[in-house]
Amino acid sequence: MKIPVHNIRGDTVDEVEVEDSVFDVPFRPAVVHQSVTCLLANRRQGTASTKTRSEVAGSTRKPFSQKGTGRARRGTMKSPLLRSGGIVFGPSPRSYRQRMPKKMRRLAFVSALSAKAREGAIWAVESLDMERPRTKDVVSLVANAGRPASTLIVIPESQPALALSARNVEGVTVRQCSIVNTLDVMSSDKLIVTVPALRKMEEIWGSKRSTDESA
Repeated sequence: MKIPVHNIRGDTVDEVEVEDSVFDVPFRPAVVHQSVTCLLANRRQGTASTKTRSEVAGSTRKPFSQKGTGRARRGTMKSPLLRSGGIVFGPSPRSYRQRMPKKMRRLAFVSALSAKAREGAIWAVESLDMERPRTKDVVSLVANAGRPASTLIVIPESQPALALSARNVEGVTVRQCSIVNTLDVMSSDKLIVTVPALRKMEEIWGSKRSTDESA
């Protein structure tokens, strides 16, 4: 598969040949859905907590006589039926963490990337080197890419100047290609990827890497 390469001004200047095992894989909705669900679940802290009737503060004394008052029978004021009583079946701290096999994670990621490539949502650029932070340059870059509602900028390595330039631009996220995941790809309308980042993604997720691991 070939992806057009643009300059900062948005002009098409070249084409880059990318590996089909990463950018031209059939879309697997079930695997992608499982990967996104797993990533969202692993973000949860699981710290929500409520108190049962045995944990709330209060007296266990019987509030009034069992008979003769005309009122409902009460054993304690900590009953879940009363105000300030315990909570029935409320949440308690737990782990929501899910695990997904490495091969399934890879399949979900390359499937999502391939879908974006077929849609023309991967916008390759030569490089995004910045000497100093400049938000205006990122705004101009996103405008030249078509002003998508959400944009993921993928770079090969840490670039503090670019990260600082993009953090005040709504809908723009910067990720290194070594930590980008399926959720990042699927939640972005357009991916702006540098050519070195494309090559590094092929190195990390390509068929040669998976063959070496299985050998």
